[in-house]
Amino acid sequence: AASRLEISMPPVVEVEMGGTARIECNFYIPENASYTYIDWFYVDRSNKQVRLYHVTASGVLQDDTGYKKRLSLGEDKALSISAVTPQDARTFMCQVGAGSYGVGENSTELSVYRRLPANPTVCSQLSLPPQIARCVSRNSFPPPNITWHKNGEQLHARENEVTMPSTLTRESSGLYTVSSTLYAPVTRQDRHSRYHCTVHYWLRGQRRALHSQEVKVNIFYPTEHLKLQVMPSSTLVKEGDNVTLVCEADGNPQPVFSFFKKNQLNEWQDLTALAEPDSGVLRLQEVNKSSNGTYKCQSLDLDDMSQKEEDVDLVVNYIEGVHVKMEPSSTLREGDSVKLSCDAHSPVGLKYQWWDDTGKELGAGNQLILRNLTFETSNTLSCKVMAPSVPGLEQSKKVSLAVEGKPRIVAISSPLYVRQDQVVNLTCKAIAFPRPTVQWSINGTAHEYVDKRHIASNLTVRVSHDLLQAGAMCRVSNRLGVSEKHIQLLVGESAESQGVIIVAIIVAILVVAVLGAVIYFLHKKGKIPCGRAGKQDITKPEARKDKIVVEVKSDKLSEEAGLLQGANGERRAAADQVGQSDGHRP
Repeated sequence: AASRLEISMPPVVEVEMGGTARIECNFYIPENASYTYIDWFYVDRSNKQVRLYHVTASGVLQDDTGYKKRLSLGEDKALSISAVTPQDARTFMCQVGAGSYGVGENSTELSVYRRLPANPTVCSQLSLPPQIARCVSRNSFPPPNITWHKNGEQLHARENEVTMPSTLTRESSGLYTVSSTLYAPVTRQDRHSRYHCTVHYWLRGQRRALHSQEVKVNIFYPTEHLKLQVMPSSTLVKEGDNVTLVCEADGNPQPVFSFFKKNQLNEWQDLTALAEPDSGVLRLQEVNKSSNGTYKCQSLDLDDMSQKEEDVDLVVNYIEGVHVKMEPSSTLREGDSVKLSCDAHSPVGLKYQWWDDTGKELGAGNQLILRNLTFETSNTLSCKVMAPSVPGLEQSKKVSLAVEGKPRIVAISSPLYVRQDQVVNLTCKAIAFPRPTVQWSINGTAHEYVDKRHIASNLTVRVSHDLLQAGAMCRVSNRLGVSEKHIQLLVGESAESQGVIIVAIIVAILVVAVLGAVIYFLHKKGKIPCGRAGKQDITKPEARKDKIVVEVKSDKLSEEAGLLQGANGERRAAADQVGQSDGHRP
C-alpha cells in the first residue's frame, strides 16, 4: 500500500462538440483516512486557476462561473460538462486535501472535436507563378493539417523550390479555417500533372484524412513543334471532295496561325482570310485540279514573337478531257458498222465501260465496235471512265448515233374484216430516220403518234363499196426513200368472231372424245357384250331384262373419228371409215 496521498486522472478526455464530457478524479489516502476537501478548477487563457467546485464533508459549494449551468458532480466526485463547445478545450484540475497527509492534485486535457471537417476545396492559381494552387478547409476543430500531392505522390518542402505556407483562422464559432498555398516550379512536362491537397484530422483518437479534387495547372510555354496534315488522311483526295488542312502546335496558349499556298510563280499566296479564326483550320470546298500544290502553315507566339513553319503537298486526283471519237464520222445508214473510241487524261490508271440509254452495259475497254446498225440501235451511248485506285472517281461522256435510212413499215392492219358502212380504223406503223411522212391513198381522219424513231398513223374511214374493192395504200417516205403497203378489206366476221367459232369446234371435239372414252370403259367392264357383229339382238334368251343394251353404229363412229382426225389436220375420208365398219355387220 502507498504511504502517501495519490491522485490519478486521465491525461486527455476527448468529446465531440455538443456532447457531455466526464472527467474522473480518483484518489488514495493512506489508512483509509477521509479527505478534508475536494476542489475542481479550470485553467484560463492567462494560465490562472478558476475554481468550479469546493466539496467538504458538510456539503458542496459551486462557484459562480460561466460553467455554472453546464456543470454537475457525480457521487464519485467526477466532473461532468454538458453541451461542450470548442472553447471548453482546456485543462481541468482536481485538488484533494487529506489533513496530515497533505494536499495532492492532478489534471486532464479536455479535447473537443467536430465529427468531420468540411471537404477541402482547391483552386489552381494561374496568374502568380510559381504559385500553383490554394487549398482551404473550413469548420474544423481541432485545426487539421494540410499536405500537397502531385500525381498521387506527397510533396515535401524544399528550400527555394517547393514551399507550402499555411494560415490558421479561428472563427467566432470556435471552429478553425485552415488554408495552404503550394508554390513550386513547373515545366512543359507538368502540363499533364494533377495536383490535390489532403486534410488530416483526429477523430476519436484516430488519424483520418479527406482528399480534395484533382486540378491541372495551366502552364504557359512556347511552341516547339508544328504539325500540318490533310484531313481525312485515310483516303485519296479526288476532285469534288471537301478537304480540311489542320495545323497543330504544342505551345500554350495556342499561337496565331497563318496559311499560304505556293502559286505557279513559286510565290506564297496568303490564304489566312479563308481559314477559321484562331483555330488553325483551313477548309477547301470541292477541290479540283487547280487545288493541287504545296500549302504552308506558319505559327507566331505572341509572348516571344517566335515563328514556326510546316508545309504539306495536296494531291487531287482527277479525270479530265473525256472525249469519244466515232469512225466513220459521216452519216450512218442501216447495216453499217461503227467504231467508238473513248479517251481521257488522269494522273492515275483508268478503266472504261460502255452503256446504252437503257442502262445496259455493252462492253469494257476504251473501244466499242457496233455492227449491222439498225433504227433500233440505241441512239445515245455513254462512255464511263473510272479510276480503280481512287474510289468514287469517275466521269462519263455521251455520244449520239444517228442511223439513217428509208422508212420501214413494221406493222399494218391487213387483212381487215369489215361490214358495209362500218366506221373502222386503219393502222400503219413504220420506223425511219430522218422522220418520215405518212400518206394514205384514201381520204379520212388521220392521227399520228411519234415515239423516238417510230411513227404510227391511224386513219378513221367509213367502209364503202369502192373501199372494199380497192383497199387502202399506206405510203411512208423521207428523203432517203419510200415504203408502201396495201391494206385489204374483206367482208365477213372479224377475227374475234372467227376465234369464237374455232373455240366452239374445239369444245365439241373434246365432248365427243370424252363420250368415246366412257363407251370404251363400259365395254372393258363387260357392260356392253359386243361380239364380232356390229350389234346385239335384245330378244336373244341369254340377254337379261336388267342388262343395258347399247347399239353402236359404225357409221356414227366413223363420222366422229373423221371429225377428230380433221381437227388434227388429217384429211382421211369418212367414207373409208364407213366402209371398214360395214364389213362387220351381220
